[in-house]
Parts: sequence; C-alpha cells; structure tokens
Amino acid sequence: MVVKVPDKGLKKNAIGYLSNVVIGLASTAPAYSLAATLGFIVAVRGVGVHAPAVLLVSFVPMLLIAVAYRYLNRADPDAGTTFAWSTRALGPGLGWWNGWTIVLADVIVMASLSDVAAVYTFKLFGFTELGESKAAIIVAAVIWIALMTWICYRGIELSARVQRFLLGAEIVILAIFAAVALAKVYSGHPAGSIQPKASWFDPTQVNFGDLVDGILLGVFIYWGWDTAVTVNEESEDANEGPGRAAVVSTILLLFIYLVVTAGAQAFHGTGFLTSESNQGDILSALGKPVLGGVFYKLLIIAVLTSASASTQTTILPTARTTLSMAAWKAVPAAIGRIHKRFLTPTVSTIGMGLVSIAVTVPLILISESVLEDSLTATAFGICFYYGFTGIACVFYYRRELFKSARNLLMLGVVPLAGAAILFGVFVKAAIFYGHKANVSSPPIAASRCPSGWVSAGCCWASSSCSSLASTSASSSPVKPKPRLRGCSTHPWSTHRLTSEGQKEPRHGTRRAGREGRRAV
Repeated sequence: MVVKVPDKGLKKNAIGYLSNVVIGLASTAPAYSLAATLGFIVAVRGVGVHAPAVLLVSFVPMLLIAVAYRYLNRADPDAGTTFAWSTRALGPGLGWWNGWTIVLADVIVMASLSDVAAVYTFKLFGFTELGESKAAIIVAAVIWIALMTWICYRGIELSARVQRFLLGAEIVILAIFAAVALAKVYSGHPAGSIQPKASWFDPTQVNFGDLVDGILLGVFIYWGWDTAVTVNEESEDANEGPGRAAVVSTILLLFIYLVVTAGAQAFHGTGFLTSESNQGDILSALGKPVLGGVFYKLLIIAVLTSASASTQTTILPTARTTLSMAAWKAVPAAIGRIHKRFLTPTVSTIGMGLVSIAVTVPLILISESVLEDSLTATAFGICFYYGFTGIACVFYYRRELFKSARNLLMLGVVPLAGAAILFGVFVKAAIFYGHKANVSSPPIAASRCPSGWVSAGCCWASSSCSSLASTSASSSPVKPKPRLRGCSTHPWSTHRLTSEGQKEPRHGTRRAGREGRRAV
C-alpha cells in the first residue's frame, strides 16, 4: 500500500517511461555540462588526466541517492519529491528548507545555462563580437529563458517532445566527437595528444583532498536526473516508472561522460583544456581541431541544444516543487494554480521564469566568472538537498530496515552512504572556497564562499515567504480541501486530518507512515 497523493490538477498519464528517461538525461545537459565543467575539473590541483576518475567517483553518490529517489517515489509519488518526502520523514522545518534549496539551486544555475545558450547562439551564426558583449548576452539569455518558460507553460507533452528531439541530436553529436577524437589520437597523433591509459580512471592515483575538491564539480555534472521523478504525477506508472528512469539516467550518464572526457583530454592534452581561453568552453575549442571544416558547428549545436534543453527542464522541476509546496500550504496558495487547458502550473512556471531573469541579469553583470561561480554555488545546493533525500529515505523506512537484508541495504545503507558522501563534500568544499584566494568574484551576502549565494537566498526566502504563507492561510476565502489520512494540509500543524476533515492525534500519522512504508 502506498500513500495516496492528493490531486494537484496536473495531467495524468501524459508521458511514458521513455519520456521519463529522456527528461532525466536532458536535464543533466551532457554537452553543456562537459563544455562548462570539464576544464575546471581538470584544473583542480592534483587531478589533471585523472578527470575520468573524478567523474567515476562522483557517480557513486549520485547512484546511491537515485536509489533513494526510486524507493521514496515508490511509496509517495509526490511532485514535490525531496520537499514532500523530507517533510513527512524529517518534519516541516527540514522539508521547507529542502524545498527552497531546490528552487534556489535551479534559479542560480539558470544564469550559467542561459549565458551558455546565448554565447553559443552567437557562435552558431558567426556573431563573435556579440558573444563578448554583456549587453547582447543578457538580451539573448532573457529570450532563451522566456522561450523555454513558454514551452513549459504550454504542457508536459510539448516539453517531452522537444526534449526527445534536443537530446537525440546532442547524444549523436557527442558520440561522433568522441569517436573522431580518439581515432585521430591513435592514427594522426595531433600536437600534445596523449593516448588514454587505465590509470586515468583510477581514483587512487589522486590525493584524497584533491579528489574531494573535484567531486564538488563532478556532482554538478551529474545533477538533473531527478527531474524524471518530479514529473511523476504526470507519468504512466507513477510509482515505478519515474524512479526507475532516474537510476537508468544516472548510469547512462556515466558512460557518456567517461567516453567523451577521455576523447577530449586525449586529443590535445590537459594543458589545452586548462588554458584560460579554453577552460570555460572546451568543446568549442576542440571543435575545429577534431571535426574540422564546417562540421565543428555540430558541437556548437550540441552544446546549444543541451543548454536550451536544460533551461527548460530546470523550469519543470522548480514549478512542480513550488506547486507541491503550495498544496502543503508551505507557500501562498496562489502559487499552486493550474492552467485549465494545459494542466500545468501557471504561477509557478511563469514565476520561475521571471525570477530566473531577475537573478541572471545582475549575476552576469557583477560576476567576473559567472560560469564557474554559479556552477560551484549550485553544487553546494545539490549536495544539501540530495543528502537530505538520502537521510529522509532512511527515516521514512526506519521500521522496515531490519525485516530483511535487502531492506537494510537498499533502504538504509545505500541512501545513508550517499548522504554521508555528499555532506562530506559539502563541508570540505565550504572550507576550501571560504578562502579569498579560491574565489574570484566579489562577496555576496558578506560571504566569498559560493555557498553564501544559496544561504543568502534561503534567508531571503525564509523572511519573505513565511509571512506570505501565514497571510495566505489566514486570509484565503477558500476552505482547504479534506486530505487523506497521513497528509497534512499545513506542514506546521500539530494534527493530521482524516479524509472527512476531522483532526486526528499524532498516532494516526505514524500509522499512515507505516502504511506508506509497506510499499517496498
């Protein structure tokens, strides 16, 4: 038996399992992630040619947390995912913080996504001068955000169709790039080329501290597969399909990243990737040498489609997270409005687009390295809410852990290990980036550490939205709908409501929790 999630008005059975996998892969934006992040990973002290090893180790906590997502979604397929699960398992306080961390991580990364989409649009059409103008980049970035917001607003089916096209083109082009690069390394020996070695994939060849510093960026490069789960209420087989798609997406990403990374660093060596002119855009720099002629524009198209696809799939989960928060009365009820025709969140979707624009414009203007800083800041948020998802899984199923060895492993050890790794990376990276020498941009919220961006946003959300939520709850003319047993109409309430709307003491909540946990 599973928890019956209250209907939020989203379109049921709109997308199938294949679309779940596509959305999970597209959300990570493989081409964009590699173009924007690989140079910085290689540049981490002590990493160099061992970038594949960093990506291999970074995959481990991602897979462990993906397993936690699968089992939590099996019992409780709520579009709010981590927000809803941590609220049930750990309490409304941590649930609320996790919900806003997801939102803020998504908003921050929109700056780098739209920035890359804008720059690559200019590169595709040969407008190189515009690609160096902040004003032109801002205009193009705003247009990209507005376009992808509109697609998300028009319906989940349109979003899924667009994702299938964009992802297909992206994967084919990356495969061609990796194959040609490796073929030329073994046959033509380009200047500075190095043939791949097994030691590149061996994490024991890297100092532990350097490995942890690289993992923070490696975590970002895998981030996004959880979008497959946030569309669970609109998916066929909502309890099983999205969770399984999240795990499959993570595994597929590992193979894509290892092959492309090996080809990229083998072609001209690591020095080429870490040079100041190439570090933030390694695929564009390698395009002409690898593919030559006009075919190098295929890589530009791959990164452009990747960044635009990820822009869209960053809006999707944020809109559904805030929709769930509205259903739980954690934010104003107006945020939970659904379009009568398209059956998509209206205020949540449009609001995400507007807030993203409001953050992207000043971030591009004030940050000396908007790409690197936004990647790092986002990675802190990822470690935070992914880590708490692992802990929520353990607490959610705590009464089932010792009923079998499989339960103990899959519901306890696996998610807890993933959480421990991510929290460890968070702390180590916070210490590293807390030093002025390791951050190039001016301080934000009196903090030079990029995690200050996340904490500052959370503090702002805490002060503003809590008052809005309380005002909305007290002044709303609409009476709350009766909730199913075990589902709170307000995360801060001291009682649960039965399906008839009557208050039930706390022991009813525990009983409902046991019913949900029997879903394993």
